[in-house]
Formats: sequence, structure tokens, C-alpha cells
Amino acid sequence: MLGPVILAASRSDKMRRFISAAPGTKQVVDRFIAGETVDQVVPIVVDAAGKGLEVTLDVVGEDITTPAQAEAARDAYLELIERLKVLDLGPRAEMSVKLSMFGQALEGGHELALANVRPVVEAADAIGTTVTLDAEDHTTLDSMFAIHEELRKDFPQTGCVIQSYLFRTEADARRLAAAGSRVRIVKGAYKEPASVAYQDKAEIDKAYVRITRILMEGEGYPMIGSHDPRLIAIAQELGRQAGRKLDEYEFQMLYGIRSDEHIRLAAEGHRMRVYTAYGTDWYGYFMRRLAEKPANLLFFGRSILTKG
Repeated sequence: MLGPVILAASRSDKMRRFISAAPGTKQVVDRFIAGETVDQVVPIVVDAAGKGLEVTLDVVGEDITTPAQAEAARDAYLELIERLKVLDLGPRAEMSVKLSMFGQALEGGHELALANVRPVVEAADAIGTTVTLDAEDHTTLDSMFAIHEELRKDFPQTGCVIQSYLFRTEADARRLAAAGSRVRIVKGAYKEPASVAYQDKAEIDKAYVRITRILMEGEGYPMIGSHDPRLIAIAQELGRQAGRKLDEYEFQMLYGIRSDEHIRLAAEGHRMRVYTAYGTDWYGYFMRRLAEKPANLLFFGRSILTKG
């Protein structure tokens, strides 16, 4: 039951300072974070494209406390899109954004986040790609879905993320699995109370399968976010049962995790997209990766002991 403890630590400034200063941290962070700058991440996009992979790019950083910081986040994505445009990489790379980065938690945050994310969606559309709105904790979801709906009026390819550990998600999936929609299903990586979310891994997995079936049988475009071999195999079977061709859904996995599986799925003819995070404010993203899988935490621990 280490996951909830790690997720709690992701909100602790004291733990942030401790983890950042630990001797082995950089080695592990480099496994999950593709770099700190656009210059560092662009070669990774080029390399992925050469291997038949696609990417979704996330500029990490969620602790936004001022409108100026939210505008800086917007500008970081616009810089990224401009670089992709120059290199003609738009068709290989989409963007993933957390609305907390765009000011969602500030006063007037819903309108502020919409105003900041819209130019990013517009710029992405102009270079032949799109944006997916990441799901965060359950208190933010009504705002996220409303912004998603608003953006889709002008940019119908805008995607969103749903999380299988939340009780509400099956109903959300039925609503979203409509023609033209793009929906990524993940298990969920935030500390949620038992009043809104399954706490047992087996129940979360069962919900994941039920939701994947809803998406596969719907009219939208499912994006299967998982590293679990069993869930991947189930998703493939559900796709076959629904009569979907291999290019009518895709798999998504994190940069630095199961890289051989990325290649294997692409070689089988699946669309395979690598979720690639970069930036300097990596702490929250990094801690959720540790919480998701005990092996990641063991890897981190060994690194600290080796470097200490």
C-alpha cells in the first residue's frame, strides 16, 4: 500500500526538497523525463518517428500560483509547436496538457484555463496535430470536461482522458464514445478518497476492462493507456470483437517504460504513441510514476543506495 503514501508525498514541499537533493534522483528522473528543454526533446521525437512510433508531449509542471505562470506554460507549448512545425513533425506528435498548468486552480480558473489552452489547440491544429486534455484529481474533472466540450466545437479532434478508478467514469465513457471523439483510458494516478474511487487494484482493473469495451464498441477513437500485458491483450481482443481495424485505436505508454513493447506493438501494425514528458518542474509527475508501480520505487531506492 505504498502508492497512497507516495502520492501524499507528491504534495509535500519537504519531500520535494529531500527527493530533489538525493544522490540517485537524477538517474531515475532521466528514465522518465525526456529532458528539460525543447532542444533536448525534439531529437527524441525524431528518433521515435524513425522507429514507427508517435508521441504525445507533456511540458511538466502543475504548481501554478499566478496568472503569469499560467501564461508561461501556454508559451512553453507554443514554443514546442513552433519547433515541431519547422521540422515538419506535427503529424507524428500531439500534445498532452494538464489544465492546472493553465491556471485552472486560480481565481476565475475555468475561464483562465480555457483562454490559455485555446491558442495551444489552435496552433496544434495549424500544424496538423492536436491536443489531449489530461485528467487530474476528481475535483477538476467537471471543469476539464466542460473545456473539452467547448474546444471541440471548433477543434473536434481535441481529446480527453478518463480514469478507471473513479466510479463516475463508466458514465463518462458512454457519453464520450461518440463519433469523432478521442478518449484515452488510464487507471488513474492521484490519491482519491473511497467515496469517489475504487481502492482495490482488482476492482480498478475490472473497471478498466468495462470502460475499454464501452470505448471499443462506441463510435470514437479509443487510446489505451496501459503497460499491463494482460490489459493490452484484452484491449486487442475487445478491438477484434468490435470489428475495429488496427488503425482505429491506439496504445499509449510512458517514455522510459517497456520500450521493447513500444516497438513490438508498432511492428504488429498497431498505432503506438509514447507519452513523453519534459521540463524542469518534474517532481509531481515523477512521484506519480513511482506510485504507479512498485518496481519503479525499488529502482529509485537502489539508485540512491548506489550513489549514496
